[in-house]
Amino acid sequence: MTEHRDERSLTDRLFGAALTTRRRLLGAAGLGAAGLALGSQAFGTSPAAPAPAPRPRGSRPWVPADDVPHVRTWMSWPSRKSVWGGQLPGVQRDIALIARTVARYEPVVMCAPDDYSAAQARSACGPDVDVTTDIPTDDLWMRDIAPVFRRDGRGGVDAVGLNFNGWGRKQVYADDARVAQLVARRRRMRFTYADLVGEGGAVETDGDGTVMATESSLVNKNRNRGMSRAEVEDAVLDAYGADKMIWLPGIKGKDITDDHVDVTSRFVRPGVVMVQLPPQDRDDVWARDAREQFAILSRATDARGRRLRVIRVDGPDTVRSKKSTFVDSYLNFHLVNGALITAQFGDRAKDEAARRTLAAAFPGREVVQLDVDRLMGGGGGIHCSTMQEPQA
Repeated sequence: MTEHRDERSLTDRLFGAALTTRRRLLGAAGLGAAGLALGSQAFGTSPAAPAPAPRPRGSRPWVPADDVPHVRTWMSWPSRKSVWGGQLPGVQRDIALIARTVARYEPVVMCAPDDYSAAQARSACGPDVDVTTDIPTDDLWMRDIAPVFRRDGRGGVDAVGLNFNGWGRKQVYADDARVAQLVARRRRMRFTYADLVGEGGAVETDGDGTVMATESSLVNKNRNRGMSRAEVEDAVLDAYGADKMIWLPGIKGKDITDDHVDVTSRFVRPGVVMVQLPPQDRDDVWARDAREQFAILSRATDARGRRLRVIRVDGPDTVRSKKSTFVDSYLNFHLVNGALITAQFGDRAKDEAARRTLAAAFPGREVVQLDVDRLMGGGGGIHCSTMQEPQA
């Protein structure tokens, strides 16, 4: 990886200056407004051939799973009408709600681009949220623009930048491209740039040597032109300190992220994943993608040779939003100290079923469900708008 002494990210070296374009979704983002049925079926494990032993965990830094204890959550205040248009006030209300909720469990730092936006954020989020203008941003998707934090096994944490380039130069990103480095500088952490262009929401890790991602997001010329899948895989494994990559095909060109994995498939713990599936009568591109992810993960083994156990979740039959870009995903949740924060969609029976499923998967955590329809109408959710900083 490239040390922080080189002030240019891989994005700068590959693509030059940022393009200033209006945010645009290229179709229905997430898994569509028809509703992702989430329920609670589990599929058991079966024996698998032994895998090569992963390198000792203490020998290199690694990105821990989301469920480890956190120092804080990082967020970003949405401020650009050129990005959000008339949706901006509603999206701001949702981000403030998420921040206030997270702050009940752990500290929150909200990055704002200027004094006016910071004043808005302080008024909406309240005194328990630390608002700063030291780290200016273009948009709210902190999962994708923040660094990924790694433990070194010796009581230290460092930070890795994924060379954010506006999801393949689809949106203005000049400020967002610098967030990872500025967060690390504020925290006085060692900082490196990964040898690929990507986003935190594109990669899921179990913290035990296994990562998963969609090819559509990372093996894509709008991020990593000229790199083979094997080269991208090596760069991801190096950045995350992992041993095995599970690739899911994904979908190019239908949403701004090119199909991030964290809407559909999430690690619960090492050896266990959760996949969100649509109703049987749905056969759109997102429904087919979800079923394909489920099938691949049901056959997959992890870095330690375990056959993955896949928990199926079924979801809302109805949602309040009519937007084609609406992401009706219960799985785009954010884990915080002692709780899990996810969405609800006004379908009381299915919301409650999802709450029970998530509570069973993450015992000991309070499950908090929020109405963040304005945010999810913009193509992302609670996980997309947050990034945890783990304890050492």
